[in-house]
Amino acid sequence: MGICIKEALRLIQANINKVSFEVVPIENCGGRISAEDLYAKYSLPTYNNSAMDGFGVKLKDAGNVVKIVDDIFAGSHKQTQIKEKECLKIMTGARVPDSVEAIVPVELIEKIDDDHIKLPEEIKKHQHMRFIGEDIKQNEKLVSEGDEINFATVTLLASQGITHIKVYRTPKVSVFTSGEELKLHYEQIKEYQVYNSNTPTLLERVKELGCDVTFTGMAKDNVDSLKEMIQNSLYADLIITTGGISVGEADFTKEAFEEFDMEIIFNGISIKPGKPTVFGKIGSTYIINLPGNPLASSLIFELFGTVTIQKLSGNKNIYHNYIETKIGEDLKNKKGRTTLVPGFFDGRYFHPSHKRLPGMVSVLNNCNSLIVLNRNLTDLNKNDMVKVIPINWKFFSNELTDFFN
Repeated sequence: MGICIKEALRLIQANINKVSFEVVPIENCGGRISAEDLYAKYSLPTYNNSAMDGFGVKLKDAGNVVKIVDDIFAGSHKQTQIKEKECLKIMTGARVPDSVEAIVPVELIEKIDDDHIKLPEEIKKHQHMRFIGEDIKQNEKLVSEGDEINFATVTLLASQGITHIKVYRTPKVSVFTSGEELKLHYEQIKEYQVYNSNTPTLLERVKELGCDVTFTGMAKDNVDSLKEMIQNSLYADLIITTGGISVGEADFTKEAFEEFDMEIIFNGISIKPGKPTVFGKIGSTYIINLPGNPLASSLIFELFGTVTIQKLSGNKNIYHNYIETKIGEDLKNKKGRTTLVPGFFDGRYFHPSHKRLPGMVSVLNNCNSLIVLNRNLTDLNKNDMVKVIPINWKFFSNELTDFFN
């Protein structure tokens, strides 16, 4: 029968431990996951400063002629104070003395002579002034453990003089497949053979998700060959295989894994397509055995493999998020099993793919998302609301969402 989607996701989350961490320069942290909380060492701005090239003035002098008593440039330590009818010429980023109540931009003043200017009639308190800590306060949390580092995070860290941080190491993934009827895309095929599209697909997708992925090889249809592939992959955090697990298929894959005392966490999911999916563990290495049909393999990976990698990599956002939108056309569904429907989300509507047989290879090239149909749902009508799960971009949440329609 197989377990339900929610139980499969729960078992994945409950059984996966994140990888260990390493210390890396911030310039090399893009896409990595922070393994520590990071706090601001300094307030930003570190002192009150001018947001404009202009003049530091008193509010009571609005509309009056005032004398320029000093110049303050960015980087200067001057603390020249002013009285009424006096002002300071000040540059962008320069420290603002305590006696200054506002900054008047250069373009708003009238020059009287080299030492005097006339101020505009209206001046607002603290205009064009930046205050200590208004951007970042000292000891404010900048990064939480589990956050993904991107260019904006690097900006924060660099602003604090932080050079190296702890990040979770890149997960190591091994991909191999079996099936003597399959050939790699650079080999010649005979009329009874087909090209293996699953392995290149998984290699590329896993790489897009930030993993260090290795193609271990193509196993022959015998236990010894598969055992060799498994043994050679146990260095990895995750092994991904396809095929050899459906009813009626040669069960060499299952037998080979059993010889390594693989712990079966679940075997089969009540889902269409992709029911014959296995998730297990050998020592500290996790295993996902996907269906052999190309579309089924890819859709199951998007629903379960991506979550596995999110958790493995230390990312705190481990649950699928969704976009709520309207379906662009009528969609018929057969009750009885949860169904995955690939399609294209154009920003306003989700358009289900007309092609979606499990063995097809052309479908996902024209899709960027999928929807999950509840086992009791029959038909959807155009403009009905659906929950769209992205495929070609990351869209996760730190809260579990109900993405069933």
